[in-house]
Amino acid sequence: MSNLIENLSWRYATKTFDSSKTISPKDLETLKQAMQLTASSYGLQPYQILIVENKDIRSKLRAASWNQSQIEDASHMVVIANMTDFGDELVDNYIDNVAKTRGVDKEDLQDYANMMKSTLSALSQEQKANWTAKQAYIVVGNLLSAAAELKIDACPMEGFSDKDYNTILDLNSKNLNASVVVTLGYRSEKDETQHYKKVRKSETKLFTSI
Repeated sequence: MSNLIENLSWRYATKTFDSSKTISPKDLETLKQAMQLTASSYGLQPYQILIVENKDIRSKLRAASWNQSQIEDASHMVVIANMTDFGDELVDNYIDNVAKTRGVDKEDLQDYANMMKSTLSALSQEQKANWTAKQAYIVVGNLLSAAAELKIDACPMEGFSDKDYNTILDLNSKNLNASVVVTLGYRSEKDETQHYKKVRKSETKLFTSI
């Protein structure tokens, strides 16, 4: 556990990446598995994760990200896109997966499926979008922790036009919205922010025991 705290203390929102360094396929697979294993409400994973490697697309996305250099200079770029709307198919697909993975009959899962459908169908489209966006951010937390464990630098980013991202990545046609971006790679020696002391609330101000 001490290594985990040390690694989380080591990480920071990297502003300048060394564009000459690339994440290895093995480490990238570990990061993908960490995102795949992230907890989500009901286990439904109501989002898609895009790993953008195409340089031309990343150039367009940089223009839609206030020209932040991380978009192009980082080794890899992850866009987590939340579902903006959904119907019963979200639950049905999950139940199919559960039945196949665990080798159980779908009929035995019907009560659970009906409970989820009843809860989720009561939400408005806006509430659904807000809920799925929250789920997307859980992925970010897992990704940042996993990257720190591998000594891979990361920068979570909200500074972009989701409308432009949705157009460039053709997300609108899939009922998806670019929720949050994480750039991944290795810090440049020129990035001065790596030398800043980490600023967090003190434990007494952050935690309340009841």
